[in-house]
Amino acid sequence: MLKLQKLSFVVGGVQKAGTTAFHYFLSKHPHIALPRDQALHFFDKEEHFAGAPDYEILRGNFHRSWRTKIAGEVTADYFYYPRAVERIASYNQAMKLIMSLRNPTDRAFSHWNMRRAKGREPLDFLDAIQRDREMRGQPGPRGNAHIDRGLYFAQLENVFEHFPRSQVLVIKYEDFRTDHSRTMDAVFDFLGVKRLPDLRNTERNAGPYSRRITAEERASVSPIFSDDIAKVEALLGWDCSNWRS
Repeated sequence: MLKLQKLSFVVGGVQKAGTTAFHYFLSKHPHIALPRDQALHFFDKEEHFAGAPDYEILRGNFHRSWRTKIAGEVTADYFYYPRAVERIASYNQAMKLIMSLRNPTDRAFSHWNMRRAKGREPLDFLDAIQRDREMRGQPGPRGNAHIDRGLYFAQLENVFEHFPRSQVLVIKYEDFRTDHSRTMDAVFDFLGVKRLPDLRNTERNAGPYSRRITAEERASVSPIFSDDIAKVEALLGWDCSNWRS
């Protein structure tokens, strides 16, 4: 069994905003332990919390031979499910959280494209968005929610309700794509480990998706997120004008 008391950090979202790449880069660090597989979904699975949670299930996903400074995991869904954040806080109030945010229209399209490629989304993009608008607030398939997953303000508020901002690193995905080395330097600094030189971006999760978003689709979907983007800008002090263009 890996000798660690508790996980020290979680990369918890958002979906389609680089979590696979973050997992890959973090796995290259000699002082960071990650589970054997990405996306454990420990904190967002109800069966783990039907009674007293068995954290040995969580620890058991780490390789026996690893001897590391800190341990963490990457599950893109955690911040989307409010109860997962509450459970993470109950598990370790000192947990450090990393959250990557992406232009919500691009995120929605990438989400749709992924599900379409896997045969899980029968509708065209705009039809899927319309379905989500009509179903908001109703229970639906876990993998959908192209709109709600891109409404970041409520997710951030929930995170900040349970954790001080000093323990939360929020990253703009577009900055990560433009300069992944600088972003990973910030991540390693935040986690308190040495920086790694010469990290190469291998585009490990590019995906063989069918097509790109059209100008008409972008113009139709972008206004859905405009109010939420303004709230995120005010909350984080960001300039998200590139998410509106």
